[in-house]
Amino acid sequence: MVSNSKMMIRKIIYTLGERLRNPSLKIKYGFLKESEKWSLEALESYQLKKFKELIEVAYNNSEFYKKKFDDLNIDIRKVNSLDDIHLFPIITKKELIQFAPQIHTHLTFKKKFLATTSGTSGESLNFCREEEADSFNRAAIQRGYSWYNIHPWDRNGYFWGFNFSFVNKQKNKILDVLQNRFRIFSYKEKALKSFIRKSQKAKYIHGYSSMIYQTATLINKLKLPKPLHIKMIKGTSEKIFEHYQSAIKEAFGVKIISEYGATESGIIAFECEEGNMHLNMEGVLVEEIDNEILVTNLQLHSFPIIRYKLGDYISLAPREKKCLCGKNHLILDEVTGRIGATVHGFKNTYPSLYFYYIFKNLSKQESVFLNYQVIQSKKGILTFLLESKLTSEVERKLIAEIEKYFKKDIDFEIKQQANFIYTKGKLKNFISKINE
Repeated sequence: MVSNSKMMIRKIIYTLGERLRNPSLKIKYGFLKESEKWSLEALESYQLKKFKELIEVAYNNSEFYKKKFDDLNIDIRKVNSLDDIHLFPIITKKELIQFAPQIHTHLTFKKKFLATTSGTSGESLNFCREEEADSFNRAAIQRGYSWYNIHPWDRNGYFWGFNFSFVNKQKNKILDVLQNRFRIFSYKEKALKSFIRKSQKAKYIHGYSSMIYQTATLINKLKLPKPLHIKMIKGTSEKIFEHYQSAIKEAFGVKIISEYGATESGIIAFECEEGNMHLNMEGVLVEEIDNEILVTNLQLHSFPIIRYKLGDYISLAPREKKCLCGKNHLILDEVTGRIGATVHGFKNTYPSLYFYYIFKNLSKQESVFLNYQVIQSKKGILTFLLESKLTSEVERKLIAEIEKYFKKDIDFEIKQQANFIYTKGKLKNFISKINE
C-alpha cells in the first residue's frame, strides 16, 4: 500500500512537471501510440505530408535554406514523392554550426528550448527547438518505453553526466529527484557499488552502454546482490557490442536494448521487444547513402534539419523485412559505428571503420569477443587497448586481422588488461591525436 502511494505521488509529480514544461507531450504520445499500428504505406504517406510542410517552412522562413534551394533551382511545389528528397542538398554539421543564425526560422513559437550537442568531436552546436518538437521527441522515447511496460515516472538509474561543476551537480540532483532518477557522477568502484545498491528498486537503467557493461561485470565479478525488478536496460550514445549482452543479462536479468538518435535529429530508432530497431518514421526520414546515414527531422521547424550527414555508418534492412512484434516501421539492421577520424599509415590513410570489421571478423568467424579501444598519436603507429587478457592463439588471430587490413603500412602494439580513455564520460573506440 505504501509502495502504491509512493508511486502515485511520483506519477503526480511527473505529470505536473510534464504539463508545465511540455504541455503538448500527452497529445503527441497519444498520436504515436495510434500510428504505431499503421501500415507502412500509411506511415510513408504521413512522412511525405510532413516533408512537404518542412521544406515549405524552410524555404519561406530560413535564409540559409532559401538560398540553398534557389541556388539549385529547386521548386518545392514539385515534390510529389519521398524519392524527391534526392533533389535537396546534403547538410553537414560544419554548416549547421557555421550558419546556425541563418538556418533558424523567423517563425514565432509559444515556447522554445536551447539544445546543445555533446561536442565530443570538438564541434558543439547550439540551436533552439520549439516545444512541440521537443515534446514529440520525448513522446517517441516514451512510446519505446511502453513496449517494455515502463512508465516515465518509474524509478530509474542513469549513466550520464561526467566532470560536472559543483553547481551543475546540485542542479542535476534536484532534477533527478523530480524524475525519480539516480545518477552516477564518478565511475570509480566505490561509486559503482553505490549505484548498484540503488538499482535494487529500479525498474530500468539507461545511459552509456560501456558503463552499463562495466557495472554488470562488477556485479558478476564480486557476486553482488542483483537488481530483481529491472524491466529494461537501454544503451544510448555508444555502440552496443554483442559481447556486452551475456554479462548484462547475467547481472540484470534482461538484455541491453538500443535507442538510437541525436540531439539534432531526435530519436531515430528504438529497439522493440523482438530485438529489431524500428525507425521512428513519424519523426524522421532516414536515407542510407554509401553506408552513411542522412537524416531529416520531420518535426523540427525552428531549426530545420534536412538531409543531415550525422556521421554514422548504418545498415538498413530490406523493406520486405517484417518483425514479429507486428509494427510496420522500417527496420535499422545495424549502426555500424562512427565515421570518425582518419587512420594514418606511413603512406596511406584508412577509414576508422576498419576497426569495426577487424573485431567483428574475430567474433563472427572465431567466436572471439573483445572489448577494445584504439589510440593513434603518430602517423603509422597504433596502440590497441584490450580489456581482457588474451591467449597466445587469440593474440595471433588478432594480429592476423590487423595485418589483413593495414598490411605493412602500420606498426602497432597490443596492450592487454588496459584501462580505456573516456571523453566526457563517453567511450570512443578510436581516438586520434593527430592534427589533420
